[in-house]
Amino acid sequence: MTGIRTAFRALAATAATLLAVTAAAPVAGASPEPKAPREFVSLRSVDPTIIQEMRYTTAHNFLGAPVDGYRQPVCILTRPAARALHEAQTRLLRQGYSLKVYDCYRPQRAVDHFVRWAKDLDDQVMKDEFYPQVDKTRLFEDGYIAEKSGHSRGSTVDLTLVKLPALPSRPYVPGEALAPCYAPLSERFPDNSVDMGTGYDCFDTLSHTENPRIQGAQRANRQVLKQTLVGLGFVNLAEEWWHFTFKPEPFPDTYFDFPVAKRSVAGH
Repeated sequence: MTGIRTAFRALAATAATLLAVTAAAPVAGASPEPKAPREFVSLRSVDPTIIQEMRYTTAHNFLGAPVDGYRQPVCILTRPAARALHEAQTRLLRQGYSLKVYDCYRPQRAVDHFVRWAKDLDDQVMKDEFYPQVDKTRLFEDGYIAEKSGHSRGSTVDLTLVKLPALPSRPYVPGEALAPCYAPLSERFPDNSVDMGTGYDCFDTLSHTENPRIQGAQRANRQVLKQTLVGLGFVNLAEEWWHFTFKPEPFPDTYFDFPVAKRSVAGH
């Protein structure tokens, strides 16, 4: 019996050792998610009054599904860009407006998702709203999709104006009937922003900031947004009225891939 007890003790000790080694060993292939450099911040930590409607965490975008890398609906930007938006918001609040951001920093994995989607010509779920007049085979050639995005450098933001007091925006319901993004305001998807002539991410020449077909209040709204931001160091992308990049960029040649999540900038 003594020999059996000794053997059991030896087996138990061996098992405990194996369990300890297994627990301490790293999981094969696992690696921690990258975090943002300290120059990046959550916009809400700099200006909590700016409205955020982060479209790529939802299904209401040209893919029709949440985009890779968008873990939480949080706007992340380089600190200089966030501070400049705070100054813009301060000026606009005096005029009865608020900024509303749709997209800020965008990880490279999200851009890669866009590229895969653009190459899948069978996936045209959201065509009727976001690119009704553009053949999907031309998305790269016409410049709507590219393999790199300035958003991944952290100083580019997509945004609009909201007249105060801000009305709530209803959520998009996947599968609902779609209206063209350039339809009259009363017909396209309801957004609490002012009328800019098209909706956000509208793949159409009407989205060009200075398109001469955009007149009246629509043109005036675009000019309020552009003049306010340009006066604070932002540069507008001529093809998209909503797209602005703060200059000089802290990371003009670096395309980051940390996820859009609060933990990416925790403690910054």
